[in-house]
Amino acid sequence: MATDYDKRAIATIRTLAADVVQEANSGHPGAPMGMAVMAHTMWTKIMKYSPKDPFWMGRDRFVLSNGHSCALQYIMLHLTGYDSVTMADLKRFRKIESKTPGHPERHCTPGVEVSTGPLGQGISNAVGLAIAEEHMAATYNKPGFKLFDNYTYVFCGDGCMQEGVASEACSLAGHLGLGKLIVLYDDNNITIDGDTHLSFTEDVGKRFEAYGWQVLEVKNANADMKSIEAAIQLAQQETSKPTIIKCKTVIGFGSKKEGTHGVHGAPLGAEDIVQVKEKFGFDSKKFFQVPEDVLKAYRTKVSEGKKLVDSWNALLAAYETKYAKEAKEIKRRMACKLPAGWEKAIPTYKPTDKPIATRNLSGEVLNALAAILPELIGGSADLTPSNKTALKCTVDFQKDSRHGRYLRFGVREHGMGAVGNGIHAYGGFLPFTATFLTFIEYMFPAVRLAALSGHKHIFIMTHDSIGIGEDGPTHQPIEQVNLVRSTPNVLMFRPADGNETAGAYKIAVEQEFTPSVLALSRQKLPHLEGSSIEATEKGAYACVDEKNPDLILVATGSEVSLCIEAAKEIKGKVKVVSMPCAKLFDEQPLEYRRSVLPFKVPIIAVEAAAESGWYKYAHHVICMRTFGGSGKGSDCMDLFGFTPKKVAKSVCDWLAGTGKEVSAQGLAVAAQFAPTAKRDLHYIHYH
Repeated sequence: MATDYDKRAIATIRTLAADVVQEANSGHPGAPMGMAVMAHTMWTKIMKYSPKDPFWMGRDRFVLSNGHSCALQYIMLHLTGYDSVTMADLKRFRKIESKTPGHPERHCTPGVEVSTGPLGQGISNAVGLAIAEEHMAATYNKPGFKLFDNYTYVFCGDGCMQEGVASEACSLAGHLGLGKLIVLYDDNNITIDGDTHLSFTEDVGKRFEAYGWQVLEVKNANADMKSIEAAIQLAQQETSKPTIIKCKTVIGFGSKKEGTHGVHGAPLGAEDIVQVKEKFGFDSKKFFQVPEDVLKAYRTKVSEGKKLVDSWNALLAAYETKYAKEAKEIKRRMACKLPAGWEKAIPTYKPTDKPIATRNLSGEVLNALAAILPELIGGSADLTPSNKTALKCTVDFQKDSRHGRYLRFGVREHGMGAVGNGIHAYGGFLPFTATFLTFIEYMFPAVRLAALSGHKHIFIMTHDSIGIGEDGPTHQPIEQVNLVRSTPNVLMFRPADGNETAGAYKIAVEQEFTPSVLALSRQKLPHLEGSSIEATEKGAYACVDEKNPDLILVATGSEVSLCIEAAKEIKGKVKVVSMPCAKLFDEQPLEYRRSVLPFKVPIIAVEAAAESGWYKYAHHVICMRTFGGSGKGSDCMDLFGFTPKKVAKSVCDWLAGTGKEVSAQGLAVAAQFAPTAKRDLHYIHYH
C-alpha cells in the first residue's frame, strides 16, 4: 500500500509534469501524469542506479520508449539527484540547447540511455541492451563474480505496440529468451487521434504470449504501487523469457481531460492546472513545487547509488586479482579503446590478386577483425550467405550460447538496426548489421538514429547496384546511396576493390561517434593499381593519374574499374579518380581537393545510382535515371550504359555538346571552393 509520503511524491511528479509542459507551452503532460506511480515505484523500489555516476557499468538500464512523455524521465532524474537535470533545466524544457529536449537524447542528458521519440525504437533498443548484458555476463562473469548482472527496464505505450519495429524486435527477444528484459506497458487506450478503438483492438497480451513472453497485468496502475512492485518482482523471477506488464492507467490522471486525447499532446491550460494542484493538495498559485520531505527522500538515492558503485568497484578489483587478462579487456572495452596494433590484422591486396566481389572481401576483413576485437558482434537479416558476414571465430548467440557473437536476426531489418543501436548503447560493443542495400530503407529510421545518437555501428549493405542482376529492380538500389550520403554524421563507403574495402573497415572501426555504411558489390571486381588503405582515408584519390589531364572521370565502387577501361577508349589524357567516401573527401584540406579535382578540366562522374549530390564534384553525371531491370548483371549494366565503350561514348558526346558550353563558362564546381568540412556533432556534444 502506498504511504502518505508515496502519495505526496506521486502527486509531485504529476504536478511537475503539468508545470513543465505548461511552461514550455509544448509537450505531452498526459502520459507522465498517468505513469507517475510506475515511475515512482521504479526509481524508489526497483532500479539500481547512481545519480552521481550515471555511466556506472553495473547500473540497470532504463528506456523510455514512449519518448514523447520525456518530462517524466527528466523529473525523475532531477528528483533523484542527477546533475544533468536541475530545476532550471526543467523550466527550459523543449528550449534550444537545453538538457531537456522534446524527446530523450542519449548524448544530451546523462541518465538517458538511448534517443527515443520515433515510437518503437526504444523498446527495440532495449532488446539490444538486454542482449549485450547477457553476452557480457556469459563472457566475463566467473563464480563469485557477477560483474554483469543488470536488468533492462522499459516504459512504452500504445504507439510503440503498434509500430512494426517493436514487433520485429520483441519477436526476436522472445525467441532468444531474454529473461532480464522487463517492459511496463502504459495501457491507457489513447493515441493522438483518440481512443485506440479507432485503430488498435488486438489483444496485446496474447500477441506477446505468442512471441514467447511472460505477460502480467496490473489493473490499477494509477494508484496500486504494491501490485506494480509485485509484478516486477515476478518478472525478475522468470529468467527464461522476457516479461511485459500491462499497466492499466488513465492518461492525464487528475486533469479535467483525463482519459482523453486532449491531454496527449498539449499543455493542460492554466485553469486545469489550478484544479489539478488543488486536487492533489498543492498550492495552486505556486509552480514547480517539490515538498522538502519528498526531495529529501528521493535524494537518498545519491548515497545509496554511491554504495552500489563502491561495492561494484570493489568486486571488479577483486576480480582483477584473479582474472587480470579479462579485467584488462573489460576496462579497455568500457573505455572505448582499441587493442594495440589491431590494425595490423587488416588484410591488404595487390593488383595481381584475382578479382573478387567486395562483399566477399568484406567477409575476409570482417573475420580478420572479429578474431582480435571481442567487442565486434552482429549478424544479418537472414542473408548470411549473401552478405558474407558469418564469423568463423565464434558461434551464434542463442539461448544456450550467450557467449556467441553472431546474431541470427531473421527477416527483421528494422528491428535489427534498432537492436544493433541498443547493443552499442550498452557500452563496450561494436555492432554490425547486414542486409541488401536496397533494404536499408526498411531500417533507415534506425540508421538515422544511429547518426543522431553517435552510435558506432557498421551497416554492411551488399548487392549495391543494378549489377546484382536477376533479382531485378525491386532489389536493385538506385536512390539509397544518395539517401545515406545526404544524412548527417554517416560515413557512406562504396569501395572499388580490396584495399578500399579494408580501408573502409579501418575507418569505421576508428570512429568514435559516427556510424558507417558499406555498400558492397555482388559482382567480381579487379584490384586497382594505386589503391590503398591510406588513400581510402582521404575519401578520394587518383587511381589513374595524369599531369595536366584533358578530362577527369570520378567514380565509386564497381564503376571505378569500368572508368579505367573507358579511359582507354577516349582520346587525350584521362585522369580517373576513385571516391570511396565523399564525406571524408569533403573533410580534406582545400589544397588536396584541388589536387584531385583541379581547375579548368572537365569532370564527369560515373555511378550506377541516382545523380543527387554529384554536381558538387562534377560538371556532368552518367548515372541511373530510372529503376533497373531483371537479367544478368552484365546485361543490366550494358542496358543502362555502364560498359567501357558506352561510358566512353557518353563522355565524348557530352564533351562535343553541352560540355563545350560548360567549358566556356569556366568549369568550376563547388568542391573546388567549399571550406574544409567539419562533421557537425553539436547534437552529441553541445553539453
